[in-house]
Amino acid sequence: MNTQLNKIIWIAISLLGAAAVGGIALNRGEDINALWFVTAALCIYAIAYRFYAAWIAANVLVIDTTRATPAERLDNGKDFVPTNRWILFGHHFAAIAGPGPLVGPTLAAQFGYLPGTLWILFGAVLGGCVQDMVTLFLSTRRDAKSLGQMARDELGPLGGTAALIGTFFIMIILIAVLGLVVVNAMKHSPWATSTVAATIPIAMIVGVYMRFIRPGQVLEASAIGVILLLLSVVAGGWIDNNATLRILFDHEGLTLAWCVMVYGFAAAILPVWLLLAPRDYLSTYIKVGTITLLALAIIMLQPEVKMPALTQFIDGTGPIFGGKLFPFVFITIACGAISGFHALIASGTTPKLLINERDIRMIGYGAMLLESFVALMAMIAATVLDPGVFFAINSPAGVVGALEIDAVAKISSWGFPVTVEQMQRLANQMGEASLFARTGGAPSLAVGMASIFGSAFGEKLLALWYHFAIMFEAIFILTTLDAGTRVGRFMLQDMLGNIWPKMGKTSWAPSVIFTSALVVSGWGYFLYIGVIDPNGGVNILWPLFGIANQMLAAIALSVATGILIKSDKLKYAWVTGLPLLWLIIITSSAAWEKIASTDVRVGFFAGANDLVAKLASGSMSPEKASVAPQLIFNLQLDAWLTVFFVALLWLIVFDMLRVCGRYLAGKPVPPLSETPHRPSRWVEDWVRD
Repeated sequence: MNTQLNKIIWIAISLLGAAAVGGIALNRGEDINALWFVTAALCIYAIAYRFYAAWIAANVLVIDTTRATPAERLDNGKDFVPTNRWILFGHHFAAIAGPGPLVGPTLAAQFGYLPGTLWILFGAVLGGCVQDMVTLFLSTRRDAKSLGQMARDELGPLGGTAALIGTFFIMIILIAVLGLVVVNAMKHSPWATSTVAATIPIAMIVGVYMRFIRPGQVLEASAIGVILLLLSVVAGGWIDNNATLRILFDHEGLTLAWCVMVYGFAAAILPVWLLLAPRDYLSTYIKVGTITLLALAIIMLQPEVKMPALTQFIDGTGPIFGGKLFPFVFITIACGAISGFHALIASGTTPKLLINERDIRMIGYGAMLLESFVALMAMIAATVLDPGVFFAINSPAGVVGALEIDAVAKISSWGFPVTVEQMQRLANQMGEASLFARTGGAPSLAVGMASIFGSAFGEKLLALWYHFAIMFEAIFILTTLDAGTRVGRFMLQDMLGNIWPKMGKTSWAPSVIFTSALVVSGWGYFLYIGVIDPNGGVNILWPLFGIANQMLAAIALSVATGILIKSDKLKYAWVTGLPLLWLIIITSSAAWEKIASTDVRVGFFAGANDLVAKLASGSMSPEKASVAPQLIFNLQLDAWLTVFFVALLWLIVFDMLRVCGRYLAGKPVPPLSETPHRPSRWVEDWVRD
């Protein structure tokens, strides 16, 4: 009876999910309710987790719950620590959930709601979740080795070295974009800047409280931290209305960029317990709580999605960034569907804390499902705005015009009416001086979230909701920025340790300071590129971020596919092989567009050549001419970096295919580096008890 009821329930969920997806995909010319998006997501996620993830765990990976994990075998109370599955889930989610699922869908909304939504739903369950889960499993079976170390052991020195170098440089690009999003959200916004700045001492207070004042009192410290974070949002409004104090937090983008760099350096060298760990912990509460609240508000309000399913900008003429629907919707969505950055957390970090292999499905597959849901909430928040308002916030002044009257005229000519009065009224409601040309995705997402929260819980508090959303986004981003900087430091120390062994000691102060400074200098330079760009930096850096991130995912899937084949699981290699093939297609296509396109808004070389011609003809304003040489160099550098990344990807893929071909032909290959089976002491104790 229970079996029959179970079947009926899952059939009902399947039919409901299919109806929701059909309604989203086939709707044309009429408003569609956002509730359909939530319904489709929950049904698809439930089916994928219950059946596909379980099948992979049982048949492809062959999870062994009796096997001791590295956290048990190598427990040292520092790096390897057996951790409760729910605490580890929160830690893992906090580490992987950066700006990608928030900003990517917001920017991709310029194509309409349909392409991005479908990719978020299906790309995650078939690609992103699989990558995270499989990488976590493989690293757990290899003493929690990093992705680069696994590549070196399983593919050999050529592919392994390429993976190590590619992973490090891709990490630099990823962190730079994180900083750019934060800077664009805080620029000339005293309320936002003061609120974000307050999150740093709050995290340190919580760290000191848990370590020295009340050790072990996690709930107390968490309550104090959350209350202080909420008070910081209220205090930000008071600072913004104080003529003396607001000047202290009203800064240009370049000043804020330097502040972010200093923060990144400090986060990389300070003890983990003082800043990184408490920020991680607090951010999990804020992230999960806010997304849950947003989902409940959407269910209560059932807002209508105002953005059309497809816009005219699928042809590549979009104002936010250049590029056609294919391949740039996939590159732009990035982390909302699949993220290479997750592979760095799922290997070398989370496996050191995993208490039992049975938790791999929940943490690896489940956390990515939650991140995909975050991306869907971001898509809804962006598309429930009036399209004219959405484009007025996200379109750079260099595209629509520096004057407000010119911007609204340009945007209205696209068929998305908006007025100066409408934008000014909205800015006043949000507690901002202006919302025009607030590029980067974060401000428009905050406006969308504030509108939903205001309608559900009180429109008189719109300014408070807006800056709460900014704080929420900043916590998302800074958590990943400081964790990424520290991971980058470890990677650089590992590489330099091959030259001078002492540099490989992660606790040696000179090595810590030197490598941290190099990592921050690397991503700080690209952050500087984005800040001085007249078009807001998004058009230059976000495509490079997306390409680099998806290439990193392809590297992870290449290593996973190679290991599956070497493990005599050729018939299951399609599980990672098909997502890998798709990523190779979209990243190579996007890289080709960014390198070879003659469209100045798409091709890096084309953009550089256009600036050279304008500079030579004297048609630039003095202000733009002063930064043109730097922008020309930056565009050319981005182009060559794209060439470098795609060359590394193909080198790793071909090396993986070479190793697999040799294995299938019975020729010698690097042996599997999986550690021998050792029974778990805890399982034996449970059985005995």
